[in-house]
Amino acid sequence: MADLDHSSSTETTLNSEDNNINCESKLRFSEDEETLIVIMFNLVGERWSLIAGRIPGRTAEEIEKYWNSRYSTSE
Repeated sequence: MADLDHSSSTETTLNSEDNNINCESKLRFSEDEETLIVIMFNLVGERWSLIAGRIPGRTAEEIEKYWNSRYSTSE
């Protein structure tokens, strides 16, 4: 029984690492996506769901997070 507990905790750790890798790769945007985000932002502003509607496979949250990490100004 102890072996089962050990393997499940190892499995949980591996799943967490996989999730982190998936999040990182999801937040990588291609040049075309970046260009489209900038163009759309200039047209519609912070309407992330409208922008996400133009980029298949992307959510509004991903685009907003990308925008804030890339273009946010901290003054």
